[in-house]
Amino acid sequence: MKRVCVIGAGSSGIAACQVLSERGIPYDCFESGSEVGGNWRYMNDNGMSSAYRSLHINTSREVMEYACHPMSGDYPTYPSHFQIARYFDDFVDHFGLRTSITFRTEVTRVEKRSDGRWSVSVRGRDGGTEAAHLYDAVLVANGHHWKPRHPDPALPGADSFPGTQVHSHHYRTPEPYRDRKVLVLGIGNSACDIAVETSRVSTRTFLSMRRGAHILPKYLFGVPTDHLTGSWLARAPLAVQAAGLSALLRVSRGRLGSYGLPEPGHGILAAHPTISDDLLTRIGHGDVTVVPMITGFDGARALFADGSHQEIDSVVYCTGYDIDFPFLAEDLIDPAGNEVGLYRRVASPDHRGLFFIGLIQPLGAIMPLAEAQSHWVADILSGRGVLPSPRAMRAEIAAYQARNRSRYVASARHTIQVDALDYVRELRRERARARRAARSAEARALR
Repeated sequence: MKRVCVIGAGSSGIAACQVLSERGIPYDCFESGSEVGGNWRYMNDNGMSSAYRSLHINTSREVMEYACHPMSGDYPTYPSHFQIARYFDDFVDHFGLRTSITFRTEVTRVEKRSDGRWSVSVRGRDGGTEAAHLYDAVLVANGHHWKPRHPDPALPGADSFPGTQVHSHHYRTPEPYRDRKVLVLGIGNSACDIAVETSRVSTRTFLSMRRGAHILPKYLFGVPTDHLTGSWLARAPLAVQAAGLSALLRVSRGRLGSYGLPEPGHGILAAHPTISDDLLTRIGHGDVTVVPMITGFDGARALFADGSHQEIDSVVYCTGYDIDFPFLAEDLIDPAGNEVGLYRRVASPDHRGLFFIGLIQPLGAIMPLAEAQSHWVADILSGRGVLPSPRAMRAEIAAYQARNRSRYVASARHTIQVDALDYVRELRRERARARRAARSAEARALR
């Protein structure tokens, strides 16, 4: 029986642990923090969580929950990160997974040996004890929202700006921004949340963005917006989905230009959506002021593309994250530009036994997708399924990347994008293909 290493005990890592445990596949899981939950553990001592104090999920609990372990019906539709962390604790304890996780231990190096097995080097964070273990496969689940991406090159004058500059990864509460003039850069979910929150205590809050974005509410006509992913609309052709959603938003919300926001220059399904019930109201109240794209700083003044400027005390960069695997050499995977070549977004075509769980940016929730990925990988590890040839895998990767480039706005954010329902169906078809291939190989071997 193959032995497996799972790296990380966040939402994707514990999903992998549960599936491996259920399937009877021996594994070890290493987590650099003291608790499970990863990004959803507020003030996680692994130093990688970007959760701020007021954070709530942007997908409803019914969409976010694992298939094997529904969330409590006592939870609200959009739980807080504290409730999600409790859910993860309950998940791990319900399935008896905690003893299989080695906490306060970071993976420092993963190397492929000449015999095809994997050497995983780890170091304890309390005392620095080092060890190396051998595995037949490695499931990487270290997340992709922990390494902040700053403007590159830096904005002109940023090095001499006298105020504070932080990335949203390090934002926790609005208190440091009380009675200050705040500039928030970005128009994603974190940017909207932080602009809204700081506007309640700041002297003024400005919101600057490179391009417009479609702003979706958490509810449409009293129904959680992401429940549309389970409706007839989600099964329609992409153009029909986009037209239908645009019509619903036009009726319920009106044009974004009416609020002072730039109208997006792309289709509603051509970029990851921004979810906010509060931003438009705060703009309408004058508490958040939309400004053009920033071009640089002149002392304490922020300069904008239209030639205007504003005196600023604090800047919050909501500019996304870089994908990184500090324990993997570039010849195993090179995440430059946030584009990673993985078969079905999971399997390395060049290094058998190297898999990535949760390395996707879904239109939907990542947890049930990581669970589905783990089931497919467990098929491969148990011999119930087989991967295609490296050539076939590379062809699938190239086709996926071409589809993404043709559909989405060109940005590092969209290089690992998937539609949740389509992706679940894709994995289901892949599991069926892999199992047929395994049965055919077994039949040939018996002849």
